[in-house]
Amino acid sequence: MIPLAGREAPVRPPTPRAPRDPSGGTNLELVTPRRQQILDIAADLFASRGFHGVSVAELGSACGISGPALYKHFESKDSMLAEMLVTISETLLSEGRSRVSTAAGAREALVALIEWHIEFALAHRPLIVVQDRDWSSLPDEARERVRALQRSYVDVWATQLRRHDDRLGPEAARTRAHVLFGLLNSTPHSGRLPDPQMHDVLREMAHGALGLD
Repeated sequence: MIPLAGREAPVRPPTPRAPRDPSGGTNLELVTPRRQQILDIAADLFASRGFHGVSVAELGSACGISGPALYKHFESKDSMLAEMLVTISETLLSEGRSRVSTAAGAREALVALIEWHIEFALAHRPLIVVQDRDWSSLPDEARERVRALQRSYVDVWATQLRRHDDRLGPEAARTRAHVLFGLLNSTPHSGRLPDPQMHDVLREMAHGALGLD
């Protein structure tokens, strides 16, 4: 995906994102293709070498532009990391809520959430690595925003887990959600099979863990 220095990579289609707003809502809009392309390239580089191991000049070169030209798109390297992780957290939450809203019941909602999270985990391995390793490099405001979004996403899962099994208390349900995320987010390390087969393995294990079969 990363082009040779001095060449412009093919532009990807716009990627849905949920921007921050004063009310904390998640109204979807589109990132421009070029801006999203830069974020995708940066995610690969950060995952490979770490946030502090990649210079602005190297980022620009990978994107086929000069380092200073990146500032036409982002205020700083820190703002790139912030948008990268805030955006994906907003998208996880928004799509999770959407899939639950169309489910016929708690079991169907959990099945839909599992499918969504597997799709995410297979498509965004670099972002999983970046968040795990470079969390401490996030600016404070972005870190708090990601924390809040992640708590809301956990609560989406916990609510459906409690509807599916009314013996679960709130903390027990949240704990199960976190354990399941550990399984599904293992894709940067466990993905030894082609993605369609990995999808089936992850689905089978997640369904088994929650007793959905």
